[in-house]
Amino acid sequence: MSLAVEIAYLVAALLFSLGIMLLRSPATARNGNLVAALGMLIALVATFVRGGVTQWGVVVAGIAIGGVIGAVAARRVAMTAMPQMVALFNAMGGGAAALVATIEILRAIGAGEVTLAALAVAFFTVLIGFVSFSGSIVAFAKLQDLIQSRPIVFPGQKVLNGLIFLALVALAADDLVRAAGPSGASVAIQLVFGLGALLIGALLVLPIGGADMPVVISLLNAFTGLAVAAEGFLIASNILIIAGSLVGASGTILTVLMARAMNRSIGNIVFGAFGQVQAGRGGEVGDRTVRSTNPEDVAALLKYAERVIIVPGFGMAVARAQKEVAELAAKLGAGGVDVRFAIHPVAGRMPGHMNVLLAEANVPYDQLYEMDAINGEFASTDVALVIGANDVTNPAARNDPSSPIYGMPILNVDQAKTVVVLKRSMNPGFAGIENELYYNPKTLMLFGDAKDSVTKVLRALDEI
Repeated sequence: MSLAVEIAYLVAALLFSLGIMLLRSPATARNGNLVAALGMLIALVATFVRGGVTQWGVVVAGIAIGGVIGAVAARRVAMTAMPQMVALFNAMGGGAAALVATIEILRAIGAGEVTLAALAVAFFTVLIGFVSFSGSIVAFAKLQDLIQSRPIVFPGQKVLNGLIFLALVALAADDLVRAAGPSGASVAIQLVFGLGALLIGALLVLPIGGADMPVVISLLNAFTGLAVAAEGFLIASNILIIAGSLVGASGTILTVLMARAMNRSIGNIVFGAFGQVQAGRGGEVGDRTVRSTNPEDVAALLKYAERVIIVPGFGMAVARAQKEVAELAAKLGAGGVDVRFAIHPVAGRMPGHMNVLLAEANVPYDQLYEMDAINGEFASTDVALVIGANDVTNPAARNDPSSPIYGMPILNVDQAKTVVVLKRSMNPGFAGIENELYYNPKTLMLFGDAKDSVTKVLRALDEI
């Protein structure tokens, strides 16, 4: 039976790896999810068999209740709210790892079986797991607009965070010394340490703005993976070590890639309070004017263009306009227009946010182009249609050394012959700065809700 369980774990690990490989492409991502889910089912069954579970009724009930909650939540959640669900699911993973580690070490303390190695691993798991839990909850609250998405900062915040972290290190060191002596490890220290980890997780995410939320979600996901892997060492579970390592490694790689796409360090993202309103930064309005347009003129521009690049952003997600945008692209394509979509790595509020929304609207995968693959095409494009993508199209990232986003790679929409921007108002994006693109003489602004604006453009196309 032990050999069969280990073989089952090996199969599950292979399925996890294959699932991650399939997630690399939108065309195979759904199958990747199913393959990884099958691996998780195999791992769960093998773990219950290995543990000699006798109360199968409780186990089956737990799986049923959790499965129903997960299935209903996944079916009912709007695609625009997917970042919030990802944050909540990640919180559950980190919190579960921390709770299991806490329970296991408290059991060992009560039985007098605690070792220094197990205690050290438990402290690490609890710290990382609870930081991921509370940080993900704060990220959820920001994404759900339960608290403001802009950075929440106060004087001495970084000093306070540093002091709390040092206090947690001191608590862990003190308990390790106790465990090595006659008094033994302290239950009270375990509980206080857990509360401190929850506090520092929330304080770390509060000063991070909505513009950086994709990177934060990815980073917290990596934290959860590390916590799960450490928990695997604590309870001697090979499958947890493998699964946690895969999640931690993939989350770390994704975090680094997205930070690189923003030309910023991870430290700057976590500690920089990026997204505060920057008065006088990134361009002053002054006496400059913008050129507004109407749906009829936009429809004419699009109909008689040879090449159109659509740039989706969070504004499209908020308006839930992805299906109308997909219909517009299909109608233009049927009329002989070459239509492509340009996807910035950090457009939206989670990694791949725009890809998920457009896939839901049945936009063909071969029409979706990453930034590096399409940036050279804007110069030969007749119309660049920007739908709510603010900071990732701001030329200040190239032209203004004083701008907070200077050096961040952007989509070169300003190189198109004509730029049409769909936006509710002239309010700045998550970075809190004016977009120089809006004052470009070849930029036309179509103000209003993105879904309503695209619908009117579709009607106008039918009348031409």
